[in-house]
Amino acid sequence: MAQHDHQPLQRAQALENDAILDAQSGNQATAEGLRTLRNTYRLLSMTLVFSAITAVASASLGLGHPGLLITLAGYFGLLFLTNALRNSGWGIVSVFALTGFMGYTLGPILSFYLTSVTNGEALIATALGTTGIAFFGLSMYARSSRALDMMRFGNFIMIGVLTAFGLGLAAYFFNMPALSLAVSGLFVLLMCGLIMWETQNIIRGGETNYIMATVTLFVAIYNLFTSLLHLLGFMGDD
Repeated sequence: MAQHDHQPLQRAQALENDAILDAQSGNQATAEGLRTLRNTYRLLSMTLVFSAITAVASASLGLGHPGLLITLAGYFGLLFLTNALRNSGWGIVSVFALTGFMGYTLGPILSFYLTSVTNGEALIATALGTTGIAFFGLSMYARSSRALDMMRFGNFIMIGVLTAFGLGLAAYFFNMPALSLAVSGLFVLLMCGLIMWETQNIIRGGETNYIMATVTLFVAIYNLFTSLLHLLGFMGDD
C-alpha cells in the first residue's frame, strides 16, 4: 500500500526530470520561437498562393522555361536581395518577387506534364497532395516534445543539399537521366529533413527572422514537389 502511494510522486519526479533534460538540451520551444513560427506560416501561405497563381498564369500563357542559367541567376540574385532586405519592409516585397519567379519557372514544367505526359493532371495532383501531407505531417512531428532532435543534422543536410545540387547540374549538362532520377529521390529525403530542421530551428529561437524562415520552408516545399513530380512521372511512364 505504501509503495502504491509513492507512485504519483515518482511519476511527477520523472516528468520533472524529463523537463529538465529537455531544457538543458534545448528541446523546448520558446515564446519568441512560436511567434516567429506563426508569422512564418502566415507569410508562407501567402507566398504559396502567389507562386501558384504565377505558375498557373505561366502555364496558361504558354511561356517558355527561361533555362537553367537564367533560373539560377534569378533565384540566387533574389535570394541574396531578400537576405539583404530581411529586416525591412522591402524584404516582404523581395520574398514575393522570389516566390513569384519560382512560380513562373514552375509553369512550363506543369504545362509539359499536362500536355505531354500520360495522366499528367493526376500526377500533378498526387505530387501536390503528397507534398502538402508531408509538410504538415513533418511540421507537426518536428514540434512534438518527443521528436528526433534534427538540430544535430544541420551540417549533414547542408552538405547533402550541396552535393545533390552538384549532381543535378552534372545530370543536366551530361544528359544522365538515371542520375537525375537519383538526385530527385535524394532531394525528397533532404527536403523532408530540411522541413523538420527549420521548424525546430524556428521554435527554439535559432531563426528569429520570419522572412528568411519563409524562404527556407518555401524552397523546401518547392523542391519536394518538383522532385516528387519527377519521380511520379518516371514511374507512370509507359
